[in-house]
Amino acid sequence: MDNEAKVLEAFKQAGKPLTSKEVAELSGLDKKEVDKVIKKLKEADKIHSPKRCYYEPK
Repeated sequence: MDNEAKVLEAFKQAGKPLTSKEVAELSGLDKKEVDKVIKKLKEADKIHSPKRCYYEPK
């Protein structure tokens, strides 16, 4: 499973908006890596931010 899939899976399991720190804890990835993946996912329009520093899948 690649890192993007792990991050998206963490969002789906939580069922609520998460910070990058929470995603890192749920996915087992490093926070810096999660930040990179979140940036990629935002550019690909797969996630959005309902409030500052929180993200959820579309």
